[in-house]
Amino acid sequence: MQLKPEMMAFRFTLNIIFISVAVSLVLAADTLTDPQTFLYFAYGSNLLKERLQLNNPSATRHCVAKLQDYKLVFGNHKGVESKRWHGGVASIEPSGRGTVWGVVWRINTAHMTHLDRQEGVRSGVYSPVSVNVLSHGHILTCRTYIMNSRVQALPSPHYLKVIMMGAEQNRLPKAYQDKLKSIKTNKYDGSLPVMDEVCAALKNSKKKKRVSLCEIKPV
Repeated sequence: MQLKPEMMAFRFTLNIIFISVAVSLVLAADTLTDPQTFLYFAYGSNLLKERLQLNNPSATRHCVAKLQDYKLVFGNHKGVESKRWHGGVASIEPSGRGTVWGVVWRINTAHMTHLDRQEGVRSGVYSPVSVNVLSHGHILTCRTYIMNSRVQALPSPHYLKVIMMGAEQNRLPKAYQDKLKSIKTNKYDGSLPVMDEVCAALKNSKKKKRVSLCEIKPV
């Protein structure tokens, strides 16, 4: 017997609802049952798995999420340029109409100090904060970082490229990826050791097609 169009539409709607509820329950259960790990919301260069795992090998992708009422900004701590990235680096700040898309990573709690070291917590560059992000209608409480005493500065093409690679790798919304591509850089065209490390990690990964993205051109 052939189903009527309205019955088929009803079943399709039920399937969508079921899938949404299932994903939400999995996210909630996974958050609560693993006290030996923590959730980290990445919005900058740590969007890219290979970059994050340079210093945090236990990191595994949990989900894509958005942080509402914030915006993505770039700058340097007290105006001192980042030696690692030769330009401004990412931070977030409150913005009533803003949305920052990112990736929630699950990391071994024993490695939290590794992440803090990467973000310069001890020297006061960034401060760890707790934020609530939204994924599939479910709220997740995550650790993230906000720069202290930020002075606005343009990012290097290398740094922005890593962010864009991470956004593509994790399939962030196209509109957000387009927004990232429109960000101006400081046009630095020198080499960076950290970029060499990232590209080497990409070459060793299964996603070799992304290696070409390591070819940096001033934006």
